Amino acid sequence: MKTILVTGGAGFLGSHLCDRLIERGDEVICVDNFFTGRKDNIRHLVGHPRFELIRHDIVHPLYVEADQIYNLACPASPVAYQYNPIKTIKTSTVGVVNVMGLAKRCSARVLHASTSEVYGDPTIHPQTEDYWGNVNPIGPRSCYDEGKRVAESLVMNYHHDHGTEVRLIRIFNTYGPRMDPNDGRVISNFITQALRGEPITIYGDGQQTRSFCFCSDLIAGMMALMDQDQETGPVNIGNPVENSMIELANEVLKQTGSKSKLSHVELPEDDPKQRCPDITKAKATLQWEPKVPLAQGLEKTIAYYRELLTQEGS
Repeated sequence: MKTILVTGGAGFLGSHLCDRLIERGDEVICVDNFFTGRKDNIRHLVGHPRFELIRHDIVHPLYVEADQIYNLACPASPVAYQYNPIKTIKTSTVGVVNVMGLAKRCSARVLHASTSEVYGDPTIHPQTEDYWGNVNPIGPRSCYDEGKRVAESLVMNYHHDHGTEVRLIRIFNTYGPRMDPNDGRVISNFITQALRGEPITIYGDGQQTRSFCFCSDLIAGMMALMDQDQETGPVNIGNPVENSMIELANEVLKQTGSKSKLSHVELPEDDPKQRCPDITKAKATLQWEPKVPLAQGLEKTIAYYRELLTQEGS
C-alpha cells in the first residue's frame, strides 16, 4: 500500500484515477481547488478510510507526505484555460515548481500529466515523442500549450539536477463519464447538443481529425507508466484511430437518436487540423494500447450525460 497524492483529483481524469487507486488498496490524498474539478466526481469517496480530500491550489506550497504524486492539476478544456489564461500559466509553472519541490523533499516519484497540445498544429503525422511541435507562443491557446511545454522542462530539470524520479505522459483527446458537459470539448459539446435537440456545432468543414481515447484506457496507461522502472518518458497515451468531426457528429446522432442538424461555424484560431498519437513507445515499454472502441465509449458517455441532463431538468 502506497500513499499517493493526486493533484486535480476531483477533475474528470483525476477522479477516475482516485477510484482505481482506492480499488487497488492505496491511500489517496486528493487535492483540488475546484476551479474545474467537481465535488460530485469524488463525493462517493468522501468518508472512505483511505481517502483524504484537501481543497488547495498548487500555486501555493503544499506540505504532505506521499510515495507517489500524480500531477493532473490544470484546466484542460479551451473554455476553461482561456477563461483565466494567466492562472493557467501559473498552474503549469509556479504550481509545477511547488509539486516538484514537494516530491524532492519527500523523495516521491512524480507522474506529470502533459498533453498532446505540446505538439501544437503538427506538421508531422502521427505525432511521435521526439517531435518538437509547431506552437504559436502568443496565440489564444498559448497559455495552455506553452505552459505545458514549460512544465515538461521543469519536470525534466528536477530529474536531471536533483535526481527526482519522474514520469512524463502526453495525453491525447480523452472522453467519458464525468466530463463537464459545459467544458467546450468536442465530445461533450456534440452529445449535450444532440440530447437537447440543439444544432451540433461543426468548426470549419468538419474534416479535421481527432483520436479519442476512453477514460478507462487512459487511466490504465497512466498507471502503467507510473509503476514501471525503465521509461521516464515522455510517452504518448491515446487512441491512434482517427475520426473526422463529421464522422463523430454522425455517430453521436445515431446513438442518441437526435434530430439535431449540423451547424458549420468559423474555425477557431490555431485549432489543429489533425491530432493523432504514435503509440509505438507505449506498446513496447508499457504493453499498453487502448481497448474501448469509440462506439462503445460513446454509449457509456451518452448514458452519463442523459442522466445528468435529466437531473438538471427535474
